[in-house]
This record gives sequence, structure tokens and C-alpha cells, in this order.
Amino acid sequence: MAAKLKAPPGTCDTHMHIYEPGYPVRPEVAKPPVAPVSEYKKLCAQLGISRTVFVQPNAYGADNACMLAAMKEYGPNARGVAVVTPDVSDAELQRLTKAGVRAVRFMLLPGGFLTLDVFDKVVARVQEVGWHVNVQIDGRTFPELEARLRKVKGDLVIDHVGKFLEPVAVDHPAFRSMLKLVEGGEVWVKLSAPYEVSKVGRPLYGDVGALAKALVKAAPERMLWASNWPHPSATPANKPDDTELLDLLLDWAPADATRRKILVDNPARLYGF
Repeated sequence: MAAKLKAPPGTCDTHMHIYEPGYPVRPEVAKPPVAPVSEYKKLCAQLGISRTVFVQPNAYGADNACMLAAMKEYGPNARGVAVVTPDVSDAELQRLTKAGVRAVRFMLLPGGFLTLDVFDKVVARVQEVGWHVNVQIDGRTFPELEARLRKVKGDLVIDHVGKFLEPVAVDHPAFRSMLKLVEGGEVWVKLSAPYEVSKVGRPLYGDVGALAKALVKAAPERMLWASNWPHPSATPANKPDDTELLDLLLDWAPADATRRKILVDNPARLYGF
């Protein structure tokens, strides 16, 4: 099915994953799907995506080899969000930066590889080479994490509309806490993966959509879009349609100029395209 939204030139997918056979998977996580670059390129052609930010899957821990190989195959319009440990060497940080990595990923949910106890050390290391910080949390914890996240100097990216594991209303204290972070001027939000938490479901995911609309209204210059392909945590019951995920922007950001910011201008500025 073709998307209703015609993606403008330079459209960027800011969050997706590649999984290839032959790379070691952390024993404590579920076996990931097979999702090669060749299949992802088909999605790009279908939706009109010309730039992509590859995100290190939780399944591979701090072994970024699969992601780096995918970025190289994809070409110069690739950037990366890697996972590194506090003892990462200067040489490795330089190697990753040269390959197109621009951020470190913290998946701060149960089973995530990097945890809060190494957060400050890892952030300090990656900021030495100009990377920003990407976090995925349960949005309901924003009030207790707000002060910690506010201490991050420079850009901070929040995944999946805040990923409130139980969707909340726009006047909920946890969402208000997130809005305060965004309104501070250095926090970005990926408008992505509503299917992971929505209780309403397709096609508009109205409970998550209400939060997305509030974020777009508050700070359109800080919003990003992402496919979250290949939807590794989706179940058969909530597996999304990729064209619907792009078309959500017609509902969440009705103005053409705003959608251009979200799809093209904002990611170009953040990731250096």
C-alpha cells in the first residue's frame, strides 16, 4: 500500500535496526529476526526515505559490528547510534565517529545493556568526540529522571514519544515533566513506535497520538520521525503497517512546513547530513 504522505527529498528515518545472521547475540535476550539492509532498502524506496540513522540493537550489546557493516553497505547517507562501555578507548571512539556514529544509546528498560550506574561515565566519554545521547525509558519515570537528564550538556534524544508503557494524558505529571525537558531547548523526541504501548491501536493510535500532537505543538523544531523497522518487539496482534506509520504525520503534524522540519530539516541539523 502506498503512503498518502509524499515524503519530501531528504526525508530521514532516525531509528531502525539491522539484524544479520552470524553476529553474536546476548544470551539473555530473545533471538532477533533476520532483517538485512537489502530488505530495509525496499522500505526506503517504498516510503521515499533517503537518509537513515542506524541504531545499535539491544541484542548485540556493545558489539557494533553488524550496525557498522550495514551503515557501510547503505552508503554516505547513513549515520549511527552506537553502544559503548565506560572503558571504550579513544581509538575506538574515533573509529566509530569516522564510520558515521553520532550518538550513544541507553536502553534504560529491563534487559537493556547499559544501565544508569554507568550513565554519567559513558556520557562524559562520548561527549569528548561530539556525540549526543539517546535514551529509551518508560516515560512514567520522567519525574524521577528529569534532574538527571537535565544535567546532560548538549543534545539529548528521547525515543518513541517518551514510550509511556501505560499511555497517559497530556496533563499527567510524567508527560509534563517530559515537556519541560523538551522546552529546555536541547532535547529532541522521536515520533515513532506508537504501536508498542498504545491501547487504542491502528490506524491513528489516538492515546499516543495525543502526546505526539502536544509535543509537535510545543516544539516542532525538536521533533524527529522514525520507522523503528523491523519492529522487533511487535507481536502479530500489534505489528504495524509501515506506510501507516509515515502517514501518522498527517494527523500529528498537519502543516506541510512542520512535517518538512520533522522529516528533513531537524534530523539534518542533529545528525549532520
